Amino acid sequence: MAAETDTRSLHFFGKKRSGAEDKEGDDHHHSVFFAKKPCGGFATKEDPVAALANVRHEFGEHGGVNMSIEASATFTVMEPETMRRLFAGELGADRDFFIYSRHFNPTVLNLGRQMAALEGTEAAYCTASGMSAISSVLLQLVGGGGHVVASQSLYGGTHALLTHFLPRACSITTSFVDVRDHEAVKEAIVEGRTKVLYFEAISNPTLVVANVPELCRIAHDKGVVVVVDNTFAPMVLSPARLGADVVVHSISKYISGGADIIAGAVCGPASLVNSMMDMHQGALMLLGPTMNAKVAFELSERIPHLSLRMKEHCRRALEFAQRMKKLGLEVIYPGLDDHPQHGLLKSIGNQDYGYGGILCVDMGTEERANRLMYHLQNGTQFGLIAVSLGYYETLMSCSGSSTSSEMTNEEKTLAGISPGLVRMSIGYSGTLEQRWAQFERALTKLHHEAESFMFHK
Repeated sequence: MAAETDTRSLHFFGKKRSGAEDKEGDDHHHSVFFAKKPCGGFATKEDPVAALANVRHEFGEHGGVNMSIEASATFTVMEPETMRRLFAGELGADRDFFIYSRHFNPTVLNLGRQMAALEGTEAAYCTASGMSAISSVLLQLVGGGGHVVASQSLYGGTHALLTHFLPRACSITTSFVDVRDHEAVKEAIVEGRTKVLYFEAISNPTLVVANVPELCRIAHDKGVVVVVDNTFAPMVLSPARLGADVVVHSISKYISGGADIIAGAVCGPASLVNSMMDMHQGALMLLGPTMNAKVAFELSERIPHLSLRMKEHCRRALEFAQRMKKLGLEVIYPGLDDHPQHGLLKSIGNQDYGYGGILCVDMGTEERANRLMYHLQNGTQFGLIAVSLGYYETLMSCSGSSTSSEMTNEEKTLAGISPGLVRMSIGYSGTLEQRWAQFERALTKLHHEAESFMFHK
């Protein structure tokens, strides 16, 4: 591999080397570096786009502007002795030596470098799903009998993992807290036992913005590792640059942008990523949530225009939220001046990327939420009734009965998830005015429907 530099470097695939060509005295073989961490540590305000522009550009095998896809599951060596050295850890992916794609794959590693640059971490490894990234990190960092402090407002699948699966399978317990209450976070941490503080940068679906720097300070003072899910806010927030140790993603959402790929990522220190790939004790290596190289290639081609997509998602979400509020709807969106964490996000967010592409409308009851979505999809084609987010079309779901359905009614209440909460991932297809007119027509139909019901009652 070519050495990483602070300026953009170029790399062509070269011919296969033998293990004998490797210098015996080189002492860097235990680390696989995916991206340069900015000078000065994590606490920087480096623009993610600038960081991505500095990632080494991989050219194709025959000089193509795009890198070649390494679709092989297994790799050859020139000499039998090289195989022994690979399994002994003397040679590895940092020197372009590969064994098996469940371990490391050149195409997947390239995507890892991009993800590390995006989040401002030293390394990253990409997985087959967002949940596999989350579960692998927690298993690696916490271990059997350990303790986690987590936000009470989380994606339903993560909440189920922490509430049901990990206690049963590993005796890992979790204390759920309101991360806005910093004293409650401090009190929930059990020194010597709590291993991880886990929260979402912007919570799903309630859109609570976490005070990442302060939460990191609290955790680090007690020797606790901070893991942040940044699925809702790529480009908008950079948790690692604000002090977080590990950032996880469901790449299936904004980073993919096409609602056609399931993928995840773990971004953090090279020491953590390498430990997770350890042949004897690595959660990623042994559980095997391996990303397909063809998927990695597709994703690597989408990341360069992520910033443009995020800006348009965010621009439209802000405009729609402001207009919806003027119509008298109960709107939750961090870009609105009356959102409790509006000032916080403005102060810690990356400049020019807005306040996120998701807004919520509270319709009061599940029935009214469902009728609104029905008219928006089937009456005016404003959006689609579907889970997930980050698609170019607007996606809508009633969170309490869908993506947060794993939670009990009491847990939903504590998290602030009302029965009529409609989560909208605002897309960018069509013109803004075209989509707004569709929204207004659907709302008019809903009002007429309600009036007709009252008349005939």
